[in-house]
Amino acid sequence: MSRFSDEMRTVQIAWKANSVSTAAKRKGRQNGKNYDHVLPSNLWEENLWEGIRSGTADSLPAYLEEFRVQRHTGTHNLLSSWVVCANLYFPFRKRDKDHALLAGFLRERVASEVIEVTGLELEYQLPEAQLRPGALLGEQGGGRGSGQTSPDVAFLVRTKNGRGVILTESKFTEHSFYGCSARKSGKAKTKAEGRPRNPAPEHCKNALEVLNSPATQCHQEHAEWGRRYWDHLAPVATRERFAELACCPAAINGYQLLRQQALAEGVANSGSYDLVVSAVAYDARNETLHRSLATTGVASVEGWARLFVGKARFKTFTHQHWVAWVRENGGSRWARWLRYVADRYGY
Repeated sequence: MSRFSDEMRTVQIAWKANSVSTAAKRKGRQNGKNYDHVLPSNLWEENLWEGIRSGTADSLPAYLEEFRVQRHTGTHNLLSSWVVCANLYFPFRKRDKDHALLAGFLRERVASEVIEVTGLELEYQLPEAQLRPGALLGEQGGGRGSGQTSPDVAFLVRTKNGRGVILTESKFTEHSFYGCSARKSGKAKTKAEGRPRNPAPEHCKNALEVLNSPATQCHQEHAEWGRRYWDHLAPVATRERFAELACCPAAINGYQLLRQQALAEGVANSGSYDLVVSAVAYDARNETLHRSLATTGVASVEGWARLFVGKARFKTFTHQHWVAWVRENGGSRWARWLRYVADRYGY
């Protein structure tokens, strides 16, 4: 665990002691163990800002049910980045004046072409069948929030020349963007693990060879895996940068970034959207995450943008940037929410 993660665990335990019901003060169970920073699973909604709980006009549970979105299994964990994402962005989903607030922020931090925000979705899947992860990336059998590349939050926007989408991975205390699921060696131990493991994980150490011949060098391309990330990314990769890398950018700590970048590039190349961005929203205090790609040869998360020069862009912003924007531009109607995110997360 990183120092930031340890600090936030302490902060969340203190918040729990003063801010949840008596029943929710008990230790919660996750992965077979009981923890102070976890709520009882049936009380997971106490992890949400009160303005998006069941029974409110902006109910997150109602949204999940209506759109068949699978919430993450750890939503009763006070350190859940999925819950942080929901608490910070979902409250601004419905109202035109909040869309205008979002549009100003995205124009400032992500893409100057943004004129208007037309929607905000969690665990987003594009409506066009040919642009969904199964069709674009070969990720069969998944759904929104499970088994496929579904960005934590997507901002649907209008530009001068058409429509756009900003696909965003949201992070909190995580140490990285995780390693490639196809890198493990040996045979699958159980039937539940499904696809065969990688017989030659050493191939992952040569990024340029993976780029040159993904069919033979990347196990994601195995017939039983059937992933097509490199179909979209190999043509737009910066060969000079790949030659400098210590390994495939997905191998150790960048798997989520590669998947989302591939999805964004596939959508951008469809011609259906004028603007497509793969973005990361993270906590500015999480230096471990910010520098997690260094072992690959990318100094910071922002450096990911130099690996690919396609139609899809790559941008980052911090949760602190967003909260500061609301504080400066949101007016008094967001005073209660601002107190909550300040007391809860220090934003």
